[in-house]
Amino acid sequence: MTALPEHITHQGGNGHVPRPLSTTSPAAGDAVRTMLEARSVALVGASSRAASFGSRMLEEVSKSTARPRIYPVNPRYAELAGARCYPSLADLPEAPELALLAVPDAALEQQLSLAADTGCRSAVIFGNAHEEHVPSASAGRGIGGDLLSGIAVHACVPALRDRLATIARDAGMALCGAGCMGFANVGHGLRALGYTEPDPLPAGSVALVTHSGSVFSAMLRARRGFGFTLAVSSGQELVTAAPAYLDYALAQPGTRVLGLVLETIRDGAALQEVLGRAAVADIPVVLLTAGNSDSGRAMVAAHSGALAGSDGGWEALARAYGVHRVSDLAEFTDTLELFSLGRRVPAGQYRGSAARRTGIAAVHDSGLERAHVADVAEALGVPFAEIGQVTRDRLASLLDPGLVPANPLDVWGTGADTRDLFGGCMLALADDPAVEAVALAVDLVHEYDGDDSYPLALSDVAGRTAKPLAVLSNLPSALDPELARQLRGQGVGVLEGTRSGLLALRHLLDHARHQGVGADLAGSQARQRGTHGVRIDRDRQARGAALLASGQATGAALLNVLADYGIAVARSRPASDREAVLGAAEQIGYPVVLKTDEPGILHKSDVGGVVLGIADAPELAAAYAALATRLGSRVLVCQTVPVGTELALGIVTDPELGPLIVTGAGGVLVELLADRAVALPPVSPAQAGELVAGLRVARLLAGARGAPPADMDAVIRAICGLSELAIELGSQLDALDINPLICGPNGAVAVDALVVPRAS
Repeated sequence: MTALPEHITHQGGNGHVPRPLSTTSPAAGDAVRTMLEARSVALVGASSRAASFGSRMLEEVSKSTARPRIYPVNPRYAELAGARCYPSLADLPEAPELALLAVPDAALEQQLSLAADTGCRSAVIFGNAHEEHVPSASAGRGIGGDLLSGIAVHACVPALRDRLATIARDAGMALCGAGCMGFANVGHGLRALGYTEPDPLPAGSVALVTHSGSVFSAMLRARRGFGFTLAVSSGQELVTAAPAYLDYALAQPGTRVLGLVLETIRDGAALQEVLGRAAVADIPVVLLTAGNSDSGRAMVAAHSGALAGSDGGWEALARAYGVHRVSDLAEFTDTLELFSLGRRVPAGQYRGSAARRTGIAAVHDSGLERAHVADVAEALGVPFAEIGQVTRDRLASLLDPGLVPANPLDVWGTGADTRDLFGGCMLALADDPAVEAVALAVDLVHEYDGDDSYPLALSDVAGRTAKPLAVLSNLPSALDPELARQLRGQGVGVLEGTRSGLLALRHLLDHARHQGVGADLAGSQARQRGTHGVRIDRDRQARGAALLASGQATGAALLNVLADYGIAVARSRPASDREAVLGAAEQIGYPVVLKTDEPGILHKSDVGGVVLGIADAPELAAAYAALATRLGSRVLVCQTVPVGTELALGIVTDPELGPLIVTGAGGVLVELLADRAVALPPVSPAQAGELVAGLRVARLLAGARGAPPADMDAVIRAICGLSELAIELGSQLDALDINPLICGPNGAVAVDALVVPRAS
């Protein structure tokens, strides 16, 4: 980032009374609205020095069509841009609603304190708020001058970012940044920017919140088929996090799409609430994530944690609220463009007694490119619609001899009557009930002979169908920008890449298939607390909580807790000497399994702590002697469960989202395959079935190579039981593993479990 302007040296006190605010409180919402619609703006660090940050900041705010009152603040100047310049925030004629702090990091605390003292409701911190390690005044002067005491005193001094956050929270201020580019409330006409951006800014229906300043700037300059109601570079989000901006954006009538580029989840409860509201309002949310979250680093004490990884929380959010996750900025922009055009796939638009497969239709002018698109679409799971005979006959009447009426469709023959031929074929496909969106998959290049048949054909069809219509380009660098601009103006999407465009079309189709998710989220806030539609069994909850608190939640006791939640478990008995081991086996019945039950051993198979298929008492006695000598006397004698497909079920607690349910391939392959799905509880039977169906191991559960299929009802009951456990006991857990859950034709049985209680 460009260096910030001249240092501000005016001193001021910090006498404001602490008024802590929740980020989801009405007062916090008022502060955010005041910031984004500020009628008065103080520019601390404004400058006349050409190309300086302070100069650009002044220029950008001055372009605001909302015409806020602007107060430059810098003791070096008496006047800036024809307006009076004030030496300090304390000298302003009114308390500004927004302060832009373009000062060095060393001056941030002083200036934010001044803003709070003057009654300012909000601020933007552009700088990184970095503080060098400087000993406090008392360091080295502890009791008796002891050096260690001095270090301890210094450790109690909060870091600069924490101090800034405390100042803003205590004053009830909204705070954008630190380390951000500012924001542009395009719909309202306010530019709070320190970098030169387009004027006018592209207006439209997308609300963008990004942790990345470079992404923020790139999106404002992208020249795509969409514009913005609001664009925020939220940076480090010391106080005001993404959900607060999204809450504001959802209240704006022009917002039809939310675009998020985020590195971590902050204020998880508020994020769930706002995503639930977006789902209820049928406003698509497109999400690009990057980096590892703090929760990911904490999820390593159990196999479930390693399996969920740092991405598990994002996956669970996307699944619960119908969020469209994308893998890169190309897919992000193509998907935003399709959603922002306003042409949607009607939910359940094709119904029939023998319903055909629904999906997209594609028209091509190249046989090779048609095959290429078909290959990529199959790899990405983008379905082509199964067109009906009426459509085939209609296409056959238009095509040159030798061309086959099919989907995807190669139209190119003699090249005669191109406009009518391509337009007629696209319209025939759009009229088919199974077709949900139509793509003209051509290279939208500049034609040197002036032939404009393709854009004219698209214009013809755009006026005769309400279905989504797009150009699927193969090579972005060959795209004619003027043709793209014209088509976008007519509601035709121009997708700038084969892969990214096909994925965008898949998101469009997926949104139609999941529009019902909004009805399920009317109580989203209650849902995330685990109370929406869930009966809490207080007696069962108390039994489980008492065991977790006792520190004895291992072995048979832990399996009994699982059984309390309707999860079938292998019969087991604890023992710690030879006689007890043999007695337990007599009760259970041979063959048995012998496992170490020493509390310090988390993963038994990793240390050779499991002996399978023990057929009789002499074999058991020998196995116990060997195991006790090597690992310790405490063991578990267990029922032998018939062989089946092994799953791993688990609970992982995310610091922001709470407990997550993890389902994946089990046994020793739990981490090697990394085949898993993550969801937020409560998990319904239908959702549990979807979790399992999305796993690679689902083919084994269905009965691969002639094996009998697993009892899927039992698998689903186990997942739903674990979901109930997460709701009732999740606040006391860091993680819980069921591995393996052996799934066969006669049931799904948990044979081993591990719990990591939350530290008190």
